[in-house]
Amino acid sequence: MDIGDTPLWTREALQAATGGSLQGEPRAVTGASIDTRTLQPGDLFFAIRGEARDGHDFVQSALEKGAGAAVVAQSRAGEFAGIGPVLAVPEGGEDAVLDAMRALGIASRARSHAGIVAVTGSVGKTGTKEALRHVLSAQGETHASVASYNNHWGVPLTLTRMPETARYGVFEIGMNHAAEIVPLAAQVRPQAALVVTVEPVHIEHFRSLSAIADAKGEIFSGLEPGGVAIINRDNPNFSRLLAHAQASRAGRVVTFGEHEEADVRANRIVTRPDLSVVDATVMGVPVTYQLGTAGRHVAMNSLGVLAVVHSLGADLARAAISLAGLKPPVGRGERTALTIEDGEAFLVDESYNANPASIRAALATLAGIEVTGRGRRIAVLGDMLELGASSEQRHRELADAVRASGIDLVFTAGTMMRHLFEALPMAHRGAAAATSAELVDAVLGGLRPGDAVMVKGSNSIRMGRIVEAVKARYAGATDPRDAQFKAAP
Repeated sequence: MDIGDTPLWTREALQAATGGSLQGEPRAVTGASIDTRTLQPGDLFFAIRGEARDGHDFVQSALEKGAGAAVVAQSRAGEFAGIGPVLAVPEGGEDAVLDAMRALGIASRARSHAGIVAVTGSVGKTGTKEALRHVLSAQGETHASVASYNNHWGVPLTLTRMPETARYGVFEIGMNHAAEIVPLAAQVRPQAALVVTVEPVHIEHFRSLSAIADAKGEIFSGLEPGGVAIINRDNPNFSRLLAHAQASRAGRVVTFGEHEEADVRANRIVTRPDLSVVDATVMGVPVTYQLGTAGRHVAMNSLGVLAVVHSLGADLARAAISLAGLKPPVGRGERTALTIEDGEAFLVDESYNANPASIRAALATLAGIEVTGRGRRIAVLGDMLELGASSEQRHRELADAVRASGIDLVFTAGTMMRHLFEALPMAHRGAAAATSAELVDAVLGGLRPGDAVMVKGSNSIRMGRIVEAVKARYAGATDPRDAQFKAAP
């Protein structure tokens, strides 16, 4: 639910939380921002110092755009005298403005009576966060992280934006180094903390997969006394995560998965091109529900969603019904029907990010689409990053998943993904290029009626440009359900 025009912070609250001094009369503060490109009138603008730019250089622009006030370092406040309301905050740390935003976020959490959940995991945390936003919003005012705002500035910014009236708060917490989650979880102080899964992501910064599990397990350190730790029972690192949960202030541990001992257990999952049906048992209660998003991995994560709903005391039946209306976010499984010549084709946009586990999951989902006529299953894959010394091997190993999924043709972008391309039989090679831009024409020229094509790669490889090019040339029906595809047996 939107904050709307309701004041989010008063003058007194801003000064009390940050220790700052407000110069000038603030406009009604209804939001918060660190980027003038997306700033809305009423946003509190934080002039944070970034790697390339100093937010103080954009204060005047923020105020001209209608910012409620600008938060600046005390030593810089004089530069903005007379141009608008400025909250001058004391210095002493590495970034006074970021410290002030953290303080305001902590104050927001302290005044909140919402049911708070924190979500982390190597794969699927943003989609799971969005699913929680979706189902909880149907039951009360829900505040959640925007996009993937899950790091040292994204979490406090999200906290700062949380209205006091929110009934639920959903926070995504990410990391690529050890000890990053601890301070963020301490700010969020969740009543429920969910680890979706642990996979070899950001492995270049860790000595082992167990070390990644330890880093993910840090989320339980921030649990409120008596809170609920929610863990994927099927994950090989379950026992390691369980140890972290048991060492925390958790009152209980809830598990999910297909394991016979899971508290929230999938008894049967039926996947189709545009939806999934799950027959589950939730804390002993049989629940059958439909997901408006395809993919076995999404269905598995939905079990974690229901575990959270139960843990927060929300209505489980309503949440299960709500999942039918869940749609995949852009770049995370969005489906588009295509018109090629006189026939139809199907695009699956998984371009947001990539790692070995998520690519294997996406290939498995593509395998579930039955193509028609002379159609083929086509994977367009870009480099996976942050895999360290094992990068070449992990890209090449995807050839097994390509074969197992029955993929007919593979296009690749990037120097690392070329190792996969060369590991495939000639009959399965579409084209390989150094960049996504260089691959566009080959993909566009390689599609034909009946094809099902999936695009995926790490963010910096910019596979989204291929998705947009395909849509621009071939997008037909606006609803993928208009395409006549069936689930493979």
